[in-house]
Amino acid sequence: QVKNKAPAEVQITAEQLLREAKERELELLPPPPQQKITDVEELNDYKLRKRKTFEDNIRKNRTVISNWIKYAQWEESLKEIQRARSIYERALDVDYRNVTLWLKYAEMEMKNRQVNHARNIWDRAITTLPRVNQFWYKYTYMEEMLGNVAGSRQVFERWMEWQPEEQAWHSYINFELRYKEVDRARSIYERYILFRALAVLVLVHPDVKNWIKYARFEEKHSYFAHARKVYERAVEFFGEEHMDEHLYVAFAKFEENQKEFERVRVIYKYALDRIPKQDAQNLFKNYTIFEKKFGDRRGIEDIIVSKRRFQYEEEVKANPHNYDAWFDYLRLVESDTDAETVREVYERAIANVPPIQEKRHWKRYIYLWINYALYEELEAKASKRTRQVYQACLELLPHKKFTFAKMWLLYAQFEIRQKNLPLARRALGTSIGKCPKNKLFKGYIELELQLREFDRCRKLYEKFLEFAPENCTSWIKFAELETILGDIDRARAIYELAISQPRLDMPEVLWKSYIDFEIEQEEYEKTRSLYRRLLQRTQHVKVWISLAQFELSAGQEERLPRCRQVYEEANKAMRSCEEKEERVMLLESWRSFEDEFGTDATKERIDKLMPEKIKKRRKLQAEDGSDAGWEEYYDYIFPEDTANQPNLKLLAMAKLWKKQQQESEAAAMDPDKDIDESQT
Repeated sequence: QVKNKAPAEVQITAEQLLREAKERELELLPPPPQQKITDVEELNDYKLRKRKTFEDNIRKNRTVISNWIKYAQWEESLKEIQRARSIYERALDVDYRNVTLWLKYAEMEMKNRQVNHARNIWDRAITTLPRVNQFWYKYTYMEEMLGNVAGSRQVFERWMEWQPEEQAWHSYINFELRYKEVDRARSIYERYILFRALAVLVLVHPDVKNWIKYARFEEKHSYFAHARKVYERAVEFFGEEHMDEHLYVAFAKFEENQKEFERVRVIYKYALDRIPKQDAQNLFKNYTIFEKKFGDRRGIEDIIVSKRRFQYEEEVKANPHNYDAWFDYLRLVESDTDAETVREVYERAIANVPPIQEKRHWKRYIYLWINYALYEELEAKASKRTRQVYQACLELLPHKKFTFAKMWLLYAQFEIRQKNLPLARRALGTSIGKCPKNKLFKGYIELELQLREFDRCRKLYEKFLEFAPENCTSWIKFAELETILGDIDRARAIYELAISQPRLDMPEVLWKSYIDFEIEQEEYEKTRSLYRRLLQRTQHVKVWISLAQFELSAGQEERLPRCRQVYEEANKAMRSCEEKEERVMLLESWRSFEDEFGTDATKERIDKLMPEKIKKRRKLQAEDGSDAGWEEYYDYIFPEDTANQPNLKLLAMAKLWKKQQQESEAAAMDPDKDIDESQT
């Protein structure tokens, strides 16, 4: 027993053991001693022992063909051909499917110039194993080397009956070409392409490249008419269901070599119109190269346009609702195509209606209709079709959910260009009745204004304001219209109605417009009244400043006292305002007024009213309530507020006392400084 089971300090691996064994040559056996045969008896004895060894090996395992081959080759080395032949025959009885066995057997006969025996073996081999091409190749090669051309041709014919692979046919063709038998090679190509049996056409190798090789064979031997006929037969044979771009590229290059450029263009265009776009990339490339070499500028542009058209076709086929791809496709088609083709593409594009009735999905789609209508009107000059396009689009839109005002307006403008005003008005009236929108009202009113139909404009404004009473812009435009027409009372009544509305989108704009209207009419009392009514609703600083500026520009004798009174009143009203910046803005405006028009006393008074700007700190809190630190900000302290608050006055006196204390302490610490200052 091993008591110490711990690992040894020095470990030895299997690789190390093998390496040491090789270095010390432990497994090398000494070579057997050389045996010298001096007479016939020793030779016969050696042959007997060797044959016995081979026979024993064969008896142990008959299926090991290498033993048979070694045995036969040993007999062959002793020039015992009959014995070697017998061994090969015995081996073939064991495994006649072994290719190596047949090859060694035939090579032995050929090596010993036993031609008939070799022919017999090859014949047996190709009869037994006809699908082993190596037998056929070596058999035909042997016959050709012996000069037996007819025998080699006969072997090829027997081989072709088995319909072998492509290389076998080419070997047969090359064999005939080596002996200048062009007609025989052509007939082989015919059989290679199509094989006739029992009066029925049986396809052997209906591959495009085989037809191309056949045609190039004819072209190589200067049979150009035959080559063209082969290409034409290939095109007819494959038809439109199994078209291949390689066939048409080869056909076009052949015609190009024959200087038949028109034929080349016809071939390329025929193929491009029928082959799927994703399979025609090489065709496009070769067509482009051809046009660059032999075509004019128009031809080159045509091929580029055609290529882009195919790309767009693929894009819209992959995603019919990709409207950007349709726009690019239509732009390309409109540039260089007849009207019918453009209409066909437009019809295909507008047929892809968005599946969801939400306006955001229709925003790109609607421009297909707009572009279609503009094309029919401007390019095709077909007003009737343009009207049909607009009407079809308007019928398609789900007006109960949403609409596009631009479509209604474009249709109305088109009818006006066609001098058909009743239809334009009917379209806009229908739009307002079905789906009223601000843009529709504005467009309709603008149209009637251009036609100087002011009564219609008034009716439209009334309908508009019934639909959207909160729209301040509409009220202002309506009042401006009445002002232009000279009906001031109607304009004032419109403004009064407008400011009395409970809800407005831009009330400040409306009030400003009303005030500007009264100022233009020089109704200053009414303007003041308007300002006072506005100040009852809002105490905004800009309103006070605007009122003061109005009083200043009114041009009356008491304008300065009135303006100063407004500032006084505004200052009193703004004392309770929380926004100190607005109060500062008011005082700044007041000071600029006093600087220009005031006296020294008024200037001194306004200077006393100006606030003091101080820096303060305040604590910040985050959204979750935790401390977020401190921030500095500026605050304003107004003298009027300080006088009303004793605490602030006491705080100011305390600051002054602290400052005096600091100065006295500094003087006590440095008495020489006081002496120097007193002497100076």
